[in-house]
Amino acid sequence: MQTRQWIAVLDFGSQYTQLIARRIREMEVYAEIVPYNTTAAALRERMPTGVIFSGGPKSVLDEDAPTADPEIFSLGIPVLGICYGMQLMSKMLGGSVCHCAEREYGQRQLDINWGCHLFHDLPSPLTVWMSHGDQVNAMPEGFTATASSPTCQLAAMQNEARRFYALQFHPEVVHTQHGSRILGNFIFGVCGCNRDWHLDSWANDTIQRLRETIADDEVVLGLSGGVDSSVAAVLLHKAIGQRLHCIFVDNGLLRANEAEEVEAMFGKSLGLDLTIARAGESFYAALKGLEDPEAKRKAIGRVFIDVFAEQARRFSHCRYLAQGTIYPDVIESRSPLKGPSQTIKSHHNVGGLPPDLKFDLVEPLRELFKDEVRAVGRILGLPSELLDRQPFPGPGLGVRILGEVTPEKVRLLQQADLRVQEEVRKLPNYKSIWQTFAVLLPVRSVGVMGDQRTYEHTCVIRSVDSIDAMTADWTRLPYDVLARMSNRIINEVRGINRVVYDISSKPPATIEWE
Repeated sequence: MQTRQWIAVLDFGSQYTQLIARRIREMEVYAEIVPYNTTAAALRERMPTGVIFSGGPKSVLDEDAPTADPEIFSLGIPVLGICYGMQLMSKMLGGSVCHCAEREYGQRQLDINWGCHLFHDLPSPLTVWMSHGDQVNAMPEGFTATASSPTCQLAAMQNEARRFYALQFHPEVVHTQHGSRILGNFIFGVCGCNRDWHLDSWANDTIQRLRETIADDEVVLGLSGGVDSSVAAVLLHKAIGQRLHCIFVDNGLLRANEAEEVEAMFGKSLGLDLTIARAGESFYAALKGLEDPEAKRKAIGRVFIDVFAEQARRFSHCRYLAQGTIYPDVIESRSPLKGPSQTIKSHHNVGGLPPDLKFDLVEPLRELFKDEVRAVGRILGLPSELLDRQPFPGPGLGVRILGEVTPEKVRLLQQADLRVQEEVRKLPNYKSIWQTFAVLLPVRSVGVMGDQRTYEHTCVIRSVDSIDAMTADWTRLPYDVLARMSNRIINEVRGINRVVYDISSKPPATIEWE
């Protein structure tokens, strides 16, 4: 979707790139992430109000370092370089960059030189977040230094006449003091943007656009019960009513009572046309004997497609297949920097359908971030217990049971996780916790209950705080909460006699155990 004004964020591969766009959208200005090699001609066709060069993992001194079209600097619009973006701007405009004696990572004190638009009305010094191995050691002609730190003399620079600005630190992360105000000074003070990105009007426009696109045709949608597919389903239902056909695959790896809750909410309360495919036995058969996490994920994805395809054949007259694809999915799938990267975890969606099922794809949420999807859900009237639910992996409990997955292990984990969820939801800060769940280990240990020896399973409680799941830190849950979780699991779930708490951060660990 294009609005009258927008900010183009050139993606050089930083883990924070999406955060830049999110921060700008939070200011009610539309921001869109585009590949770093987007040409100036392509930008000129849509003419952004400003351009931001993101950070990135490469060094600008590498031979294969990604670069930008130099004609972008001739478009006559403001440009902001962040971290790698600052170094690239310097190199492209005639300055120089050098390797730091030591990589700088973490919070630093920033001293501001007065007279820079980006630091207007801000105190000095500021605490900012640095993450770099290179830095500018000579500015291009026409630039002046606007900030410094004890380890980085050129921590910010500007060419006010050409409206080019650069920061060695990351204003988009929460670790930088007044980071949003710094970005806001660029967006509003330099670029002159208006606040014209509003999700209520976006929802109405999208419903109308779906009506026009789909016309009299019908749509089939794979409903998972998660936030994304649920909001997509309600948007489509408001647009085309009963011509939307939802398929929910119960893979036997769901949380306790989840299939029944989905049926009650979407089928009965909201009145959607809903088919529930109960296929747990097929998934258990495919998982039999598998212990490798990647093999389990692929088996679950393969059976999911088979089951979904079998149900979708009942709706082969439908022209469209709808998916809850959101903006981060789009960005990651098109990034020119991905290259032959190592697979960390496989994900599955409704893709790879058999040749006899040919649908056109409709993705109503493909330009929204997760928090925006939740906001649209509230506008549409979805209940908070659905919108505020924590992320749940596509393969379900199959990747929270280490080793072979069996119906008995699933039953144990469902009951343990149910008690974890019941306790964590009582916390006043529940909505600020990214994810809390239970994991079942392929480890048994000796215990004693009453006067009897036990030899039973070990359960892990995992809770993390995160903004976007790209990095995460373990939640400092109160001891009394952990005690209640542990006591309830051990006393109420027969088959588990030991509970441990995972205090690993991401990186180096991942949020899920598999």
